[in-house]
Amino acid sequence: MTIALRSDLKIAPSTDRFLAGRGARTNVSSRFDTEKRSKVDDGWWSTDHYGQPVKTEVTLETPKRIITTNTSPDISFSQSINPYRGCEHGCSYCYARPTHAFMNLSPGIDFESKLFAKPSAPDLLRTELSSAKYRPSVIAMGTNTDPYQPIEKHFRITRKVLEILQGCNHPVTIVTKSHLITRDIDILADMARKNLTRVGISVTTLDARLARAMEPRAATPAKRLDAIEQLSKAGIPMTVMVAPVIPGLNDPEIEAILKRAKQAGAQSAGYVMLRLPLEICQLFEEWARERIPDRADRIIRLVKDMRQGRTYESEWFVRQRGRGVFADLIAKRFHKAAKRLRLNKPENTLDTSLFRRPALPGQQLELL
Repeated sequence: MTIALRSDLKIAPSTDRFLAGRGARTNVSSRFDTEKRSKVDDGWWSTDHYGQPVKTEVTLETPKRIITTNTSPDISFSQSINPYRGCEHGCSYCYARPTHAFMNLSPGIDFESKLFAKPSAPDLLRTELSSAKYRPSVIAMGTNTDPYQPIEKHFRITRKVLEILQGCNHPVTIVTKSHLITRDIDILADMARKNLTRVGISVTTLDARLARAMEPRAATPAKRLDAIEQLSKAGIPMTVMVAPVIPGLNDPEIEAILKRAKQAGAQSAGYVMLRLPLEICQLFEEWARERIPDRADRIIRLVKDMRQGRTYESEWFVRQRGRGVFADLIAKRFHKAAKRLRLNKPENTLDTSLFRRPALPGQQLELL
């Protein structure tokens, strides 16, 4: 599948060879740090013998629980599972970056290079689902960090979690930027036949150059469209997510993304406006000024225009859409294109009535 590059877009090369394949440009200090770090060129970085490219490190984490709950009124799920902390995809705009501050790490380079895996997740999930107090409700995956980021190839935690959910007929939704999800078509197709799953693939741009700069270790746009096609052909309900819409950068592509996703087999669509809370504001602006310097000022200005002069508003229903003239224009364009392409149908409600509690080792299976 070939995708045309945008002739209007100029992308500058990275100025730091040690950050090749990374999204953030610095290890910005977190909001909890008592001392603030700043990058200073002392001359050593220019020598050939000093410094090494940033490598990915994975620490094994042993949480006490794996299902996280929320009461946010502007999102469609009340519980979720995140098999990993941090995300190697390195998306420069990722709203999950500030969570790394709780680990005494930077939301910058640390977020995409110092990762945490939860190999006990499947066992914890089985225990939590087997509780007599548990009441089934759709579990969402990919709500914080991508469950199919590169380290999933080794740890296979996401697949093991899906095997538990499949075995007890528990509904699950997934959002990802990775082609690796096609590995699990066997599980997802079986669950889809019982109305137990749907999948969202995030496509931010059709320009591979921009994707490489903005989301350096995520799948290429062509591979994401291929994932939509493969999963759709397997009978799995597919949603394309134009997320985030970055004003002045990828918003001209909204209609083209929806069209290509529809051709690939997407059945519905959604979008989220760029949001820059906490440390992300500095990190994204650093990235924009280095990689797309001719657009950086306009992007930040448009973001502030949609946020009443700020870079982020936490108000429910506003945080993901923005407000004002430009935000309204984006909404109208998106909904008009989605309607024309018949991508505006409501997503199906997944079935919770088939759920059967999993048996723990030594327990008798639940009678029908």
